[in-house]
Amino acid sequence: MRVLIQQQDFDLAAELAGLRAGNTGIGALVSFVGLVRDFSGDAPIENITLEHYPGMSEKALDNIIGEASARWHLLGARVIHRVGKLLPGDQIVLVATAAAHRGEAFAACEFIIDYLKTDAPFWKREQTRDDAHWLGTRDSDTRRAQHWRNQK
Repeated sequence: MRVLIQQQDFDLAAELAGLRAGNTGIGALVSFVGLVRDFSGDAPIENITLEHYPGMSEKALDNIIGEASARWHLLGARVIHRVGKLLPGDQIVLVATAAAHRGEAFAACEFIIDYLKTDAPFWKREQTRDDAHWLGTRDSDTRRAQHWRNQK
């Protein structure tokens, strides 16, 4: 299990290869990559800035992965979250899970990204041509996390 918070981009293929390296018990590897969109509502986005609370963010992500591991038998997990100024098309986040079977890998990956969106201390500011504003947690993200809470 590995958590990284960094400014630099990540190599998806290298990260997935590293996650499965040496473990022939892995039968499924599932990944999610979040990207910066070029729009927000009707306004084109010029960039976003992501900030976090060092130490606290890593601990929150470790806890989320720990909860996923308690629910599903994971053979590995990797979360990389970028911070700093990002442009449309840039990768923001990688969530990858490894398990013996696809159902566990898919469910755990979805769980981790859903909780990351609501429970990890990251702050995102969108910059458009005319304005910059901080984004709050979306209702749809809260509902998705609540779905998992109801399944405990």
